[in-house]
Amino acid sequence: MARVVAVLGYSDGRSEGLHRICASRLERAALEARPEDLVVLSGWARRQGRLSEAELMLRAWPGSADRVVCDSDARTTAQNAAHVVALVRSLAAGEVLIVTSRWHARRAATFFRLLLRGTRVRVRTTFPDEPWSARRLARELVRWPLVPIQARRARRRLA
Repeated sequence: MARVVAVLGYSDGRSEGLHRICASRLERAALEARPEDLVVLSGWARRQGRLSEAELMLRAWPGSADRVVCDSDARTTAQNAAHVVALVRSLAAGEVLIVTSRWHARRAATFFRLLLRGTRVRVRTTFPDEPWSARRLARELVRWPLVPIQARRARRRLA
């Protein structure tokens, strides 16, 4: 059974290199990925002229890049999920493993499950995980009400 490992990017928009949160996600994905998995590195460039989160992750990927896909266009978690869904369908993959941070895991998994009905969706979080902060909590709380709207848009694009 084919499996897709989706690594969701992260950037604070200030640094030019790979953010430590994104590096932690990549490290966890490298430990979880099997040789036969397709690994999707997903994330955009927050500033023009800079490498995307996906491209930065690809440069830091410790294994072979033969089965690694860079998705530099996804700007939101919903877009991360939608772009991965297209790959999952083309491969007829039976499972998706999402790699993200604990504070982001529930919302990310919700998008993937809404868009991938009938496909097993699992989540792995970074370790040691970044502690919760008021800023991260506020960021997640503000974004939750947008989930139905973003999921509906993503479904329309996939149809």
